Amino acid sequence: MYVDTSHITRGGKTYTRHLLRESYRANGKVLHRTIANLSQCSAAEIEAIRLALRHKQDLENLGTVQDAVTLKQGVSFGAVWTVYHVARRLGIDKALGTTREGKLALWQVMARVIDQGSRLSAVRLAMSHAACDVLGLDTFDEDALYENLDWLAGAQALVEDRLFAQRTKAKPSNLFLYDVTSSYLEGTQNELAAFGYNRDGKKGKMQIVIGLLCDEDGQPVSIEVFPGNTQDPHTVAAQVEKLKGRFGVTAITFVGDRGMLKSQQVEDLAQHGFHYITAITKPQIDKLLRTGTLQMDLFDQELAEVLTDEGIRYVLRRNPVRAQEVRDTRHAKLATLQAQVAKHNQYLADHPRAHVPGALQKLVARAKTLRLSDWVELTVEERTITLTVKTSAQQEAAKLDGCYVLKTDLTPAQAPKELVHDRYKDLASVEQAFRSCKTVHLEVRPIFLRREARTRAHALVVMLAYQIIRSLASCWSAFDVTVEEGLHALTTLCLVEVAPKNAPSYSCLPTPHDAIARLLHSADIKLPKVFALSGTRVSTKKKLQSERHVQ
Repeated sequence: MYVDTSHITRGGKTYTRHLLRESYRANGKVLHRTIANLSQCSAAEIEAIRLALRHKQDLENLGTVQDAVTLKQGVSFGAVWTVYHVARRLGIDKALGTTREGKLALWQVMARVIDQGSRLSAVRLAMSHAACDVLGLDTFDEDALYENLDWLAGAQALVEDRLFAQRTKAKPSNLFLYDVTSSYLEGTQNELAAFGYNRDGKKGKMQIVIGLLCDEDGQPVSIEVFPGNTQDPHTVAAQVEKLKGRFGVTAITFVGDRGMLKSQQVEDLAQHGFHYITAITKPQIDKLLRTGTLQMDLFDQELAEVLTDEGIRYVLRRNPVRAQEVRDTRHAKLATLQAQVAKHNQYLADHPRAHVPGALQKLVARAKTLRLSDWVELTVEERTITLTVKTSAQQEAAKLDGCYVLKTDLTPAQAPKELVHDRYKDLASVEQAFRSCKTVHLEVRPIFLRREARTRAHALVVMLAYQIIRSLASCWSAFDVTVEEGLHALTTLCLVEVAPKNAPSYSCLPTPHDAIARLLHSADIKLPKVFALSGTRVSTKKKLQSERHVQ
């Protein structure tokens, strides 16, 4: 017996009919007969009949099970559980400690991974996620998180030291990558805010300077915030003292870019017995070519090196891809200037009273802006402006396209030229960390903070969150999914509150669908079958006040 449903469209209208039918066999054929017309029944009644037919063997238990158990969707669990266990795997929970302040700091890190925002948004996130239950926290509000930043700023050195000790226990590290960036501020009241060289291109915005120290694998080791007007080289001394004093590293090779390690910083490193790898600027390369220390034909080799009498090594290479990019850019700039010259000449021809020196002045300024003035000459003959390319000067400007020179005091026995080159290229991992922290996922901005200590602690939270992001990205690299998309999928995995009649309620997890199961398996995360909720309730301070008023 079954319910047969069909739809018939006539005259632009659709009619639906439901028949209760059964199948029977007569003369070796399967036939059907209608028992009742159910078309007048409601959709709920039709589904009830279908359900009764499917469970006709145990119809007595059908109603009692539904009446005895109530199922209700609970708080989000998947993302919090995953991020928490990755943090434990990285040792972040041990570094922060098991006190209430340590757990609050861990939640700030986890909240930054799951959903970026202010301390207030972190509290709201805890309201819809099983944060307190997973971490074993009691209730808190946004004020508690702001105060926790004060604690975290005081404990930053200890936290970083613990993480460094855990990481170097199995694999000692003696090579470190360092770079700095800036982050602009929307307000003006931050105690570290100052005007300086703004890498974000935000004119008129105050900023802070952030220095990130990583090991040779690109794993962040320490982060430090400086006033916004601090020059890059002036941040190096603090890192040297940190490595030698706090981390106790004796044999160190410091890797920094050409704007970071200048003569004074190199001398400071030498005084501490440290080595360095850096790059030199184009004017410095020109000087070495003029003095004969370097020769242009060395750039024709795949990778060349020169050892000076002072013990300094230069590693040379020409990147053909970068050389082509520079040439294409130069030609595009020249085409732009030529188009501007043609435009002005047409205007001068159409307007006999137009001022020729004024047009020439604009074009000369444009050539300087495009950085073409060294090999381009603009002249006026009668009322026509002529652009002339000085071929020899152009060739001189192009001779170092794609060329770069690395400088180090490591001997060939300590580090072959290939290793020196590869270690300098590893600075790209620090740049990747900055991109993730500033724009891609973690978004260190906007900084909703004013006090110096809290700003420093905020940067530490972002660094610890990046370590988790980096680990998840490695786990999910085989999937066509970003970390942000993976975490968003995990937030849909919620607890189910099961409330049996006349029995205590409990929470359990449904079986995740295939996509979430693959993410969990790749990250080596095992879900509990049953999870006990602590019943801790988190609310923002404003909401708590309104509730007290109602009570």
